[in-house]
Amino acid sequence: MSSSMRDMQKDLENKANDLGKIQKDIAKNHQLRKKYTIQLGENELVLKELDLLEEDANVFKMIGPVLVKQDLAEAKANVGKRIEYISAELKRLDAILQDMEEKQINKRDAILKLQQRVQSIQAGKAKA
Repeated sequence: MSSSMRDMQKDLENKANDLGKIQKDIAKNHQLRKKYTIQLGENELVLKELDLLEEDANVFKMIGPVLVKQDLAEAKANVGKRIEYISAELKRLDAILQDMEEKQINKRDAILKLQQRVQSIQAGKAKA
């Protein structure tokens, strides 16, 4: 096997490893995104429930094993801020995911081109 062929095989392995890493990162991103999506839904539900309450209603927040009385307006504000934060994180994760998917496509294309080159060289040697 010629040194250029060995170099191409090594390059192919490196690109395949890089693709594997990108795919793992995409899977992690999907898991994290799923977690945030669930949290967003829960917090939106809490906000809807808080909106149903009258201004003088008692609201309690669980801190560890203890329920602590909390002002309704403060509770709504806290949940609203949490929703903003989670929404921002989801947007950030979407942007990262889009970037990783583009990298994945580019890496697959590079691998495919390199495989085709290797095959054409091998086919040329087989004919010779």
